[in-house]
Amino acid sequence: MFRNWRIGSVNGALVAAYFIPAWTLVAFNIMVAPVHGLYERPTVAVALFLSDHLQMAGMSTVRAAWLLALGRLTVVAFFAIYLTLLCIPRARKSGGSDEALGIALAIGSLISFASMVMASKVGEMAALRLHATELLLLLGAAIVIVIERPEATPKTAEAAAPLALEQAELLHNR
Repeated sequence: MFRNWRIGSVNGALVAAYFIPAWTLVAFNIMVAPVHGLYERPTVAVALFLSDHLQMAGMSTVRAAWLLALGRLTVVAFFAIYLTLLCIPRARKSGGSDEALGIALAIGSLISFASMVMASKVGEMAALRLHATELLLLLGAAIVIVIERPEATPKTAEAAAPLALEQAELLHNR
């Protein structure tokens, strides 16, 4: 059963197993109570950056919080699509699920990198460590996916059968 699993598939599944529950919980906390959810530990650096450096008012901060929640849920959705495609053996062998994983890794890396930069600007060290760790997880998974390509399917070339002794080699017999 596990003969056709690649390292990239297992690595992607493990990364998805972390990000799906973690980012879903953060996004739902933001959706339920935008300001309270934005000032929790995983997103406090973004909230402080928005209020201190960009000087956003209350409703603009709520809109930014919802946008952050939408971005996180988008990453979660692509990880879920990846896990669904991973269950199909033909898609797993051919690397057909890698596109969904690549999109999740790209958007997630962008969000984590921006959050890490914001955490460094406001001096929030715990949030900086969290976002740097998440960014390293995402970049490590991306490197494994890029380096490990799926196995190429052997092309079956039809060999021309030798002609029988009775057949003449004509143009239509080739």
